[in-house]
Order: sequence, then C-alpha cells, then structure tokens
Amino acid sequence: MLLLNGKKVSEHKREELKKRAKVFKKTYEREPGLAVVIVGDDPASHVYVRNKVKACEEIGIRSLHHHLMADTKEEKVIELITNLNSNKDTDAILLQLPLPSHLHAETILSHINPKKDADGLTIENMGLLFAGRPRVVPCTPKGVMEILKFYEISVSGKNCVVIGRSQIVGRPMAQLLLLNDATVTTAHSKTKNLSTLTNQADIVVVAAGKPNFLGADDFNKNAVVIDVGIHRLASGLCGDVRFSELKSKVKAATPVPGGVGPMTITMLLENTLILAEASAAQG
Repeated sequence: MLLLNGKKVSEHKREELKKRAKVFKKTYEREPGLAVVIVGDDPASHVYVRNKVKACEEIGIRSLHHHLMADTKEEKVIELITNLNSNKDTDAILLQLPLPSHLHAETILSHINPKKDADGLTIENMGLLFAGRPRVVPCTPKGVMEILKFYEISVSGKNCVVIGRSQIVGRPMAQLLLLNDATVTTAHSKTKNLSTLTNQADIVVVAAGKPNFLGADDFNKNAVVIDVGIHRLASGLCGDVRFSELKSKVKAATPVPGGVGPMTITMLLENTLILAEASAAQG
C-alpha cells in the first residue's frame, strides 16, 4: 500500500509558498497579511490558531490574532470583520470555527469581503466554485486535491465517492473532483448500502465525522482512500477509517494523523497569498 504522506506534501508545498511570499514582499514592500478572528476559549480552536500563526511566520505571512471573549455580541464580531475588510494591510480574513452557540456563523461569514475570504466559505466564493470559476477554495478539499496531484493520482474518468455533504468539506470536495473530470457520488447519513458504493469506487474521500467508521471490507484492492476525519479518543487520535486494517488491502491511503490535516493549514497559507497577490495587483 502506498502511504499518502500529507506531512511530506505539506513541507514540499510550503517551500514553494515561501518563495512566493518572498517575491510578494520584494515587489510590494510588505508581507501578505492574514487576520485570524477567534471567539471564546475552545481549546482545540486555540491549538489550531497557534499552529496557523506559527505556519504564517515560517512562510513570511504577517498574521494578526484577534481574540474576542466567549460572550461577545454578534454585532461586535461583525464590527471587527467590517474594520478588517477596510484595512489595506489585511489581505485575508479567517473566522475560526466553531463559534459559541449564540453566534451565527453564516451571518458573520456573510460580512467578510469575498476578496478577503481565506477559507473560501462566503456565498460568493462558493458560487464561483460551483460555477467552475474558483477564486479561493475551502482548505481541506483543496488539500486533498494537492495530495492526489503530488502522488500523480489522476481523478479524470475515475469513479469517486465522497462521504459527507458539509459546506466545508463534502460539497466543495465533490465539486473539485467534478471540475477535474471525475464521476462523483456523494454519500451521507441517509445513503443506503454505503459499503456497496465504496467497494465500486476508485477513490473514496471519507468525511463522515464518525471515528473508525469504515474498514478494509468497505474498499476494493485498487482503491485510493482519503481520510478527512480526525478524532481524539482515549486510545489516541484516529480518523473515520480504521487505518490499521488497510495495509495490503488497498492501493493507497492517508494516515491519521499526518495525512490530510497538515495540508489544511498549508492551503490556508496559499489562499492568503492568492488573495494578497490579487489585491496588490489591483492596487
């Protein structure tokens, strides 16, 4: 079985991004700027944000960390977003999810200028993706495509199954595969005979959000298995797929950890550079 090492792909990609950031700084006499907005004290979110800030420093992207209290009113979050929209040194804005329960993610996301939308989650950017003219693409699906590209796994003409239909992963993942000429089936919690579907697939992207959900019997021996899930159990980290079962049972697979996860932050860095380059070019 070929191990699809996302950490290795991420390191390779970051070297490329360092060069782009250096060219940007030389051309425009400033670093690309990413503003990260986090509301509340969710421990996992703060770990993610620290990792993002560290990654920005490594690449040559200036990151600004805006931490708001958990009881911050929605209008105050929107006010901050509005100010960042008009800040010329802020090229990209990331709203760290999940938000406290009294806040509405869709409402707040709708106030981010689509040309500064680092996660590609605004309605305009989603619309551009589904119209086949993507500006920036949600980071996790984009990272999956980058892994496949690195290992020269073509999706053109392949039968692909995406398990999950979220706005962040499942739906944009299916669209990216379609744009690259795959034949795509989207499965979800109401799908019947899921194992039959996955056993017929050349490539399976699992974003079910359920720990150890699928195993070796759910795939054929020529399958490429991409596990997007990550869960912290008493026994340690695991994905949506029982990875230990896959060795010698499938053609290729991503591990958890060390698979899709490292790519998500790297794709955020690339999205920031894309937005910065576009903004600076327009003056």
